Amino acid sequence: MDSAASSPWPAVLRLVFGGMATHVVALAVRLRLPDAIGGGERDAAGVAAEYGFQEGPMLRLLRALAALDLLAEPRPGRFTVTPVGALLRSDQPGSMYPLARMLTDPTMTSAWQNLEFSLRTGGPAFDEAFGIDFFGYLASHPELSELYNAAMSQGTRGVARVLAGAYDFGRFQTVVDVGGGDGTSLVEILAEHPRLRGVLYDSPSGVVAAEQNLEAAGLTTRCRVETGDFFSEVPRDGDLYLLKSVIHGWDDEHAAVILRNCARAATEQGRILLVDHLLPDTVLPGQNSTAYLTDLGLLVNGQGMERTRDDFAGLCAKAGLRIAGVGSLPATGFHWIEIRPE
Repeated sequence: MDSAASSPWPAVLRLVFGGMATHVVALAVRLRLPDAIGGGERDAAGVAAEYGFQEGPMLRLLRALAALDLLAEPRPGRFTVTPVGALLRSDQPGSMYPLARMLTDPTMTSAWQNLEFSLRTGGPAFDEAFGIDFFGYLASHPELSELYNAAMSQGTRGVARVLAGAYDFGRFQTVVDVGGGDGTSLVEILAEHPRLRGVLYDSPSGVVAAEQNLEAAGLTTRCRVETGDFFSEVPRDGDLYLLKSVIHGWDDEHAAVILRNCARAATEQGRILLVDHLLPDTVLPGQNSTAYLTDLGLLVNGQGMERTRDDFAGLCAKAGLRIAGVGSLPATGFHWIEIRPE
């Protein structure tokens, strides 16, 4: 056996150099370099001149991006955008630019520098670093808030498309999307199930783009928008309450309050549908790290956590509920979890 091929060194090097790669990607998306190169071929001198940078350092940056498979260098000093890099173009449908820009923002990476605080105290490192909670910070920083909302919408769209066909929504008449933001999930679900009606519920800042999205989808007659605080109450008389990536944002005490409010508001035969990561009981060989890094991100930025099935069962018990069914959403990393009263 080739000793180099079996050596763990490359894996360790990828990890310890990962922080440098993140800084390179962060600068590329902040400068919108993939946009600047576009669909053609650009030379380093021209790109450097466009930004007022020196040619030599720009060439080195572009080659680093090529080594990360975001660009290609078909001829010395000339670059094109790869299919991977095209996902970071802000001017393309399905772009991952908002997610990349938000997660690599100095605000977000600064909070991660304080991870040890969260390990020592169990409290959010973000609050310690900035003296304010994450959503309070977003409220006073509109640009980052806009990126956050766009990133959440982008990540939700693909999951919602799979969910709309994977879960039996045909049993229900009215779905209430609690914490539904700009309506991305509800638009996909209502489009797939034309007999279903919807209620979109979130904070006033959360639903800013909802009316526009519902109107564009032709769903304003089948869906209304309401605002409020899901820790106080949620709209009444729905027979399905959808919580997509909401419960993972809170500890058990707060999450149980949200679940109880949904259960009280639901019709007699109503159900609650969670859409979240479902961690296995142990980390499996070759397991995708995204859910576990998200879990740490929830610790750094707030009070949330990803959960195993047993964790969800314990949470439901605290809220006087039980799990009625679980299903996977293929190729998304998410599961649906149906909950009903005990």
